[in-house]
Amino acid sequence: MKADRRKILIIDDEEVVLDSCTQILGGANHELATANNGVKGLEFVESFHPDLVFVDLKMPGISGFEVLEKIRAVDPTIVTIVITGYATVGSAVEAMKKGAYDFLPKPFTPEELRLITRRGLEKRSLVLETMALKREREIMRENFAAIVSHELKSPLGAVQQNLFAMTRDASGSEKQKERLEKMKTRIDDLMKLIHKWLRGISVDMDSIKETFEPVSMAACIEKAVESTAPEAVRKDIGVAVAVHEPIRLVLGDEVSLTEALVNILGNAIKYSHVGTEVAVRAEEKNDRIEISVTDSGVGIAEEDLSMIFDGFYRAESGKAAAGGVGLGLAITRRIIEAHEGSVSVHSELGKGSTFVLSLPVLRSAPPEETGAEGVKDSAKGGTG
Repeated sequence: MKADRRKILIIDDEEVVLDSCTQILGGANHELATANNGVKGLEFVESFHPDLVFVDLKMPGISGFEVLEKIRAVDPTIVTIVITGYATVGSAVEAMKKGAYDFLPKPFTPEELRLITRRGLEKRSLVLETMALKREREIMRENFAAIVSHELKSPLGAVQQNLFAMTRDASGSEKQKERLEKMKTRIDDLMKLIHKWLRGISVDMDSIKETFEPVSMAACIEKAVESTAPEAVRKDIGVAVAVHEPIRLVLGDEVSLTEALVNILGNAIKYSHVGTEVAVRAEEKNDRIEISVTDSGVGIAEEDLSMIFDGFYRAESGKAAAGGVGLGLAITRRIIEAHEGSVSVHSELGKGSTFVLSLPVLRSAPPEETGAEGVKDSAKGGTG
């Protein structure tokens, strides 16, 4: 048997269907197995390890729907296709909910079977390739983190310590002391950059989850605005905050959630034009807290939108406007997703951007009541 032959399992209680499928699909490119009921079919799933499984919905004993569920539990990457003589829209929808990739009604022609088989195996290949690429990326992430930590951080740390000692004991001219201070500042900057790299690459989101507790997003917004206020003042950027009360608490880590907001708000200020305004709005919608940050700055080109949350990526418009290593948004997405939330963006080049963070509320928590009219506001310079 060739190593690259794809494995196909057919589960159907009709012998004529099993025989015809075997004749149509048999050949050098496939390794086939058949089962005439769901129990035997699931045994084959465990032992045969198929790439593609055809499942009849109407079988005695275990139904096709239950077989689909159990296959997904064993290996969600296996592609399943439903075959049945009782095809309805309802059964098709139910099968898709249980993981089926496609639907083939009986009777079917040999060409229809070959076509849907080819599509199913292509789907399987894409799934496996995606998994391999994801794992490869994780390995690269781990290796890069080790390189940064050991090959760069350690020697720079030693240089930093020596500079501290030289600066403290310096007895030369003022110019020499000034040079030492500049060197120390540059080393400090490099160490901060390395820490940011490590934070973006190797931060353990599982450990963050261990610290989860009820958190006020209004408080996180307030801290983020305070943290970014110096840059807002320097660029004469107004930060208008509207928190529409009452909103419930979320379950999370306050430090990390504040960091995510600082990254979004900091970018909005960084890429805004001098003298403009950034709007921060928070409200509860359908058991979720939605926080939007809107600016009228440089904006992001459509072709860049799908990649801005990847580590070390910066859009062309951002490169022209300010420096950075492109990790802030990647860190933000990881933090928000660790909180079972999502982050999205709408932007138009030259017209600004709106980033939206969405987080599930802590349902047992009472809504916050702050402000007589249910809205908090702060304006110019980020502090109100």
